[in-house]
Amino acid sequence: MDWSDVILLILVLTILVLYIRLMLKNKRLKQMADEANRLRLEASEAERRNRQLKQEMTSNIAHELKTPVSSIRGYLEILLSDKPVDDERRRYFLDRCFRQTLRLSDLIQDVSIINKLEESADLFPRTEVDATEVAKEAIDDLADKAAAAGITIQNNLPAMPLGGNRELLYCIFRNLVENSIAYAGSNINIVLETYKESPDYYYIHYYDTGKGVADEYLSRLFDRFVRIDEGRSRQNGGTGLGLSIVKHSVLFHGGEIYARNREGGGLEYYFSLKK
Repeated sequence: MDWSDVILLILVLTILVLYIRLMLKNKRLKQMADEANRLRLEASEAERRNRQLKQEMTSNIAHELKTPVSSIRGYLEILLSDKPVDDERRRYFLDRCFRQTLRLSDLIQDVSIINKLEESADLFPRTEVDATEVAKEAIDDLADKAAAAGITIQNNLPAMPLGGNRELLYCIFRNLVENSIAYAGSNINIVLETYKESPDYYYIHYYDTGKGVADEYLSRLFDRFVRIDEGRSRQNGGTGLGLSIVKHSVLFHGGEIYARNREGGGLEYYFSLKK
């Protein structure tokens, strides 16, 4: 090869290297553009889904408010009408109004808690708290209801100190027990116990010996406004948000929860709380 061939070869190789670098750069730019586009699509989809969930929740809240508000209005219209109402009926109507206002109060409180958990969970303060003491408080508050239904509650939980929020821990135990009292049936047992422990977590087993639920409902048990028995849920004054609050409260404490039908009858929950 003479010098002209060498120069030509170097020139060709230089052009080839520049071309390859340009192609690689374009490929990287295309990959970056594709990734940015994918992230935009995911953000758009997440925003759309969030809007849809808010619309669904708004619709569900309006639906839940309709029944008690209509009932209260109907009873008050009767009481304020010119038609005479005897003392017994007046007492009945006032009692029904009071029950419906309690239902409204519970619904407003539950909606407030779940919205706060989903959108600004950091507003819930964390302190040193013993989860077992909170569980005992929730059980004591429901003792009369449980006794009226012939239900015994065994709290076998050991001391469980952790950094958490007392209000949300109370919601976990109260909603689980209240759900069993309302829907599991009478003359049953409720048991709370730990099934293992690790350096970072407490693992809790909660179960009742009641009726359980149909398997097809288990995957939706923690969804908002899901009612297994619509008529009975309304009769018992449930808001349809209790178990959803339980799940979000467990997640707030760094844990996970799942439910299943118990062998021998009843419903059981397994969940963890971060120490």
